[in-house]
Amino acid sequence: MLLNASRAATIMQDNGLDALIATTPENVLYLGGYWAMSQWVRRGPQAYVLYGRSKAEPCIITSTSLLDLVADQNPGGEVRRFSYFRTDVDPAATLSAEDQRQVALFSQPEYKGPVEALAAAITESVGASARLGIDELGITPQAMEELAQRLPQATFVRSFKLFEAIRAIKMPEEITRLRKASSITEQSINRAMEAASEGMTELEMARVFHSTTTSLDGVPVTGCIGFGDRSAMSNVQPSSRPLRRGDIIRFDVGCRYKHYRSDISRIASFGEPTAKVRDYHNALWLGVQRAHEIAKPGLRVATLFKEVVDTVRRNGIPHYERSHVGHGIGIDGYDPPNIAADSGDLLQENMVICVETPYYELGFAGLQVEDMILITRDGSESLMARDGRLRVLPT
Repeated sequence: MLLNASRAATIMQDNGLDALIATTPENVLYLGGYWAMSQWVRRGPQAYVLYGRSKAEPCIITSTSLLDLVADQNPGGEVRRFSYFRTDVDPAATLSAEDQRQVALFSQPEYKGPVEALAAAITESVGASARLGIDELGITPQAMEELAQRLPQATFVRSFKLFEAIRAIKMPEEITRLRKASSITEQSINRAMEAASEGMTELEMARVFHSTTTSLDGVPVTGCIGFGDRSAMSNVQPSSRPLRRGDIIRFDVGCRYKHYRSDISRIASFGEPTAKVRDYHNALWLGVQRAHEIAKPGLRVATLFKEVVDTVRRNGIPHYERSHVGHGIGIDGYDPPNIAADSGDLLQENMVICVETPYYELGFAGLQVEDMILITRDGSESLMARDGRLRVLPT
């Protein structure tokens, strides 16, 4: 399991909760070690994980149609299935371990729906009058109404923010995966830059970027790649716009590796850049470098924000303004903390944050540096193999 169990126990105790209920795809995966595919590909399918303060193992509530994934992932703990689905078994076959687990799971009682299964698990595990922290974003309003009706003596506390707080401090395996995701994305950016040639379109460069990601066992997620004036579009999507000499190429990109995210930004100039590009980019790069210098446990996130913005302003962009200069990252692309002026958070050991200094000027360019940084016991460690200095590509 990737769950930070000691942190979860402390947060449950501090908030007087008997159990947590995960409902969103990220939290179901985090709390139960279970990737419920249908949740990730469309809205609406319900899967839950119940995690009691006094129980070491979670209870997974999932559709019978997804039991093959439970058997294959083998997350452990109790499983309760709901709704009808049929899979036949060849009586003459010697079944694999995964298939044997499927047979065992299909032998479990079948509940009519997800809420019936969840309510039964709550009643038997922590009691019908328990105080329950529920991740309110993944359960449908109808399912929540039904759950409250089935358990009228229970107290439900909206707890999506508590899940975020638990996830903010990473376990060693999570850090390993984030480091790998970062490496995959860096290599993909490098390969795309190496392929740059006059007339190449944004779509063709994106194809190089994403194919490299998949070849390294990453799953593409974010692919904002823009040339020239299109680089100033904050959410630019690759188009048929061709690369020309003197263009800026902006990457704001990421992937998943074993469900963990990367988020990195890099800038290249196709040919010699203008003095303005060099000066502005250097200011943005120095802002991120300032974060590397001062990030450590106990630092106020609001102070980090101020230092980054002030550094950019002092070094060449006096009018620089941002609502935030980064965020945490993990299973979700935006974990706490949000690096903003009004944040009350402190950096803590084993947070992984993305520090970024985007600048968008229509008619000029979009410039951006974004690094992934691990907060260590005494300071910080860059997860980047190469820093974010402006790269000048041959034409």
